[in-house]
Amino acid sequence: MIQLQTCLSVADNCGATQLQCIRIPGTRRKFARVGDEIVGVVKAAMPLLTVKRREIVRAVIVRTKQAQARKDGSHIRFDDNAVAIVDKSGNPLGTRVFGPVAREVKVKGFTAVAALALDLL
Repeated sequence: MIQLQTCLSVADNCGATQLQCIRIPGTRRKFARVGDEIVGVVKAAMPLLTVKRREIVRAVIVRTKQAQARKDGSHIRFDDNAVAIVDKSGNPLGTRVFGPVAREVKVKGFTAVAALALDLL
């Protein structure tokens, strides 16, 4: 579960390396889960790439440390909190997504992000 002010690592190659959550749009919830879209500010970025430091971007959560229950009774949990940066229409800015991505990302409508990942859990 991701709340406001949470720092997340960026799992794609758009240029950002660390992102801080500043808003969960469209809801009054305090937490976001895997597959939810958030608004964040880039805290660290690699030079000479697309996304710059202090830029406000939209991102979809692809991994969380907090275990999330699935309908079949299993739980899924990862080692880190990670996001993939997307544009307003939900298309990813990067061309690759590093590390595993939860199946809930594809179920919630971000099929382009899930297609870029090698491991879909």
